[in-house]
Amino acid sequence: MASKLLCFGLLSVLLAYYIYKPLPDDIEEKWKVLVLDAAFRTLGHAGSFAELLGLKHYMDVLMLLTYAEYAEPTSDENVTVSDTTFNNIPVRLYIPKKSSDRLKRAVLYIHGGGWCLGSGTMMPYDLLSRKTAQTLNAVVVSIDYRLAPKFHFPTQFDDVYSVVKYFLNENILKKYSVDPRHIAVAGDSAGGNLAAAVAQKQLNDPEIKAKLKIQALIYPALQDIDLNTPSYQENGNMPILSLSLMVRFWSEYITTDKTLYEAMFSNTHIPREKADVFKYVNWSTLLPENLSKNYVYSPQYGNSEFIKKYPAILDSIASPLLAEDQMLNGLPLTYVLTCMYDVLRDDGFMYVARLRQAGVQVVHDHYDKAFHGMLLMTVKPLDLDLAEHMTEKYLNWLNDHL
Repeated sequence: MASKLLCFGLLSVLLAYYIYKPLPDDIEEKWKVLVLDAAFRTLGHAGSFAELLGLKHYMDVLMLLTYAEYAEPTSDENVTVSDTTFNNIPVRLYIPKKSSDRLKRAVLYIHGGGWCLGSGTMMPYDLLSRKTAQTLNAVVVSIDYRLAPKFHFPTQFDDVYSVVKYFLNENILKKYSVDPRHIAVAGDSAGGNLAAAVAQKQLNDPEIKAKLKIQALIYPALQDIDLNTPSYQENGNMPILSLSLMVRFWSEYITTDKTLYEAMFSNTHIPREKADVFKYVNWSTLLPENLSKNYVYSPQYGNSEFIKKYPAILDSIASPLLAEDQMLNGLPLTYVLTCMYDVLRDDGFMYVARLRQAGVQVVHDHYDKAFHGMLLMTVKPLDLDLAEHMTEKYLNWLNDHL
C-alpha cells in the first residue's frame, strides 16, 4: 500500500511539474491556462516525436485537435446552420431566424491556425459564429481553406478570396437578403492575416462592386520580415503560441524546406539588398514607447538565397504590413485586437500605426492580461472569463458599427 501511495505521489509531482509553467502575475484563472497550454504542448511533443520517427508530419499530429473539436452543423432556435460550398470552397453558413423587414448584415469569418491547422467547424469557431449571427442578426460565412503543408501560399489566400468574391456577387447577396453596404471580413491570427490581405485586394478589384464596410483583425499575423520584434522577444514562451511554433507556421506557409525555418528562426532570411522593406515594419518608429523602450532596433540580414527561391516572403498578400502606403489608403473602418502576452502583439500595433498614418479609421482594443488565442477559450469547462468579456466587447462593437 505504501509503495502504491509513493508511486501515486511521484506521478502527481511529475504531472504537476509538467503542467506548471511560470506565467505573468496578472494572468487570471491560471490553472485553466496551464491545463490548456499543457495539452497543446503535449500535442506538440507528440508531433515532434512522430516527425522524428518519420511516422507523421508535425502538423498532421497537431491537426488531431481540429478533428477532436469538430462540431456538427446543428441548427437551433436562433440560427440555421449548414455546411455548403462557395466556388467549391467549404463554408459553414449561419443564417439568423429572427425576422426583419430590413436586409441583413453579413460577416465573412476566416479561422486561424497558422495556415496549417484549424477549421471553421471547430467548437470554438462554431460558438463564435453562432454568437455573431445572433448578436448582429447577420449572415455569417465561416470559411475553410486548404492547409499547409500540403498546400502553400498563395493557396490559402486564393481559397478565401474566391469565397469573398463569390459572396459579394449581387445575385448571391440577394439570395441571402444581405445589404451590400453592411458587410465585414474578420479573422483571428492567420485568419486575421488573410482578412487583412482580402481587404487590401478587394479595394481595387473592379469585379467587386459591393465593397467591405469593416475589417476586423483579431491578434493578426501581419509580417514575416522581422521575427525578432519586442513581442517576439518577450513572449516566445507564452501559452499556446510560442516563438518556435509561429516561425514554423510562417515557414510551412511558404515551403516545406526546413532551411527556411532555420533562417527565419535566426531572423536572417532577408538580404541586405532588400533592407528597404524594413521601413514597413520598423517597430522603433511604429510602436508606442512603453513597448519599445527596452529594446534596440537592429535589423539582421542574411543572403539572398531565400527570397530568390521563395518570393512569397516579400509578397504583401502574405505579409499585409508590406503594402505600400497608397494600398492602405481607402481601407474600410478597421478593428484590431491585440494581447500583451502574444508574439504577434507588435504586428497589430504596427498595422494600427500605419493605417492611421494613411488616414484609415481604426479602433484598437488591447488587453494587458491576455495571450494569443483568447477568443477560442470559451468552451466549457476550460472557458476563461476574460475570453468571454473580449468576445462580448468585440461583438458589441461590430454590432454598433456594421
